[in-house]
Amino acid sequence: MGLFGMAGKDIGVDLGTANVLVTIKGKGIVLREPSVVAVNKLNGEIVATGQDAKEMLGRTPENIKAIKPMMNGAIADLNATSMMIKNMMHKVSKEYNVGKPRFVVGVPSGITEVEERAVEEAFFQCGAREINLISEPVASAIGAGLNIFSTSGKMIVDIGGGTTEVAVISYGEIVSSTSIKVAGNAIDKAIADYLKRTQKFNIGLSTAEYLKIQIGCAKPLVADITEEIKGSNTETGLPMSLVISSKQINEAIQDCINEIVEAVINTLAVTPPDLVSDIMENGIYLAGGGALIRNIDNLIAEKTGVQTFIADEPLDCVAIGTGKSLENIQKYRKVFLNNKSR
Repeated sequence: MGLFGMAGKDIGVDLGTANVLVTIKGKGIVLREPSVVAVNKLNGEIVATGQDAKEMLGRTPENIKAIKPMMNGAIADLNATSMMIKNMMHKVSKEYNVGKPRFVVGVPSGITEVEERAVEEAFFQCGAREINLISEPVASAIGAGLNIFSTSGKMIVDIGGGTTEVAVISYGEIVSSTSIKVAGNAIDKAIADYLKRTQKFNIGLSTAEYLKIQIGCAKPLVADITEEIKGSNTETGLPMSLVISSKQINEAIQDCINEIVEAVINTLAVTPPDLVSDIMENGIYLAGGGALIRNIDNLIAEKTGVQTFIADEPLDCVAIGTGKSLENIQKYRKVFLNNKSR
């Protein structure tokens, strides 16, 4: 029977590369955890998931392995993902009587059939009675408050952890789209690599993410801001501190930002002219954690000539979208990629 009993509620899940967000119909987001699992290599048992596991990254003893089972928006390790989901759903089940639930799960627009089956199997192993997959850009557009069933074209740019999803949606269908594996994680790595190359300064990806959030910018700021961080010297291995500026971070992430902007431009280039006209009137909407990088909206507007907006609660758009689809599942069923039940 799995984790849950027979009676079931409806649950929406943003199964992201960086974070898992869970929403319950009528209650909103009830869980928000990093997509990390720590496993005991000796017996295969879970040691921790979510935030507890993330804090173990790079710090575990030899017999404990902290991993990110989601890579570039897809399941890279089905067993670890299943364990992570089951553990997180157990947390939800302890607090809410969810029963044997029906799920709506946000997945990347370019997901393959093999990846679809991996996602479905991970949730069925948790005792789901029904699974519906929804494309992340569609869920994100719903969560951003866009009317996806309107004939007027809407453009959403979802800059997540593993992928950036760009989509033009009209009448509930994706008309044109681009998915690239350049997003938050690639930006973090670019920051760490830049500091290693230019400053002989070694930092972990968590510290790189911190710099991105605190002083990252897609265009130079009017007034430069700085942040002091700790790391190690790449030549001696000794501890050191360094003051990093937003100008340096801007330089570090330019290649990644340019690829994201290029994805937006390329998507517009293959969009029918009438829908491009709609987008010029409606604007471009940004979602995902990458939408919070300073000046990225201004840069996209500058490069495309289209007014660009940051969605309300950009980090939560996919989860909010799955939740809204649960409120009227018959209305949104036609935008689901599939429907499976057991």
